[in-house]
Amino acid sequence: MTLCERVRLADRDVELLRLLAKGLPLDAVARRVGLSERTVRRRVRDVCDRIGVNTRIEAVVWAVRQGLF
Repeated sequence: MTLCERVRLADRDVELLRLLAKGLPLDAVARRVGLSERTVRRRVRDVCDRIGVNTRIEAVVWAVRQGLF
């Protein structure tokens, strides 16, 4: 079983990563999805922890490599 299969990301988490991949800053991502910047920051940190990366950039690269978007 691959890491992608073991880590189940919510649709919202994938959406956050997709928006970050487009180059949007956290405040713009938060406005786009109707969450606070603090919530977005926390959700992205949680995703990073689950997939074993340290930065948002690494999380986006991981998502692209996994074919999530």
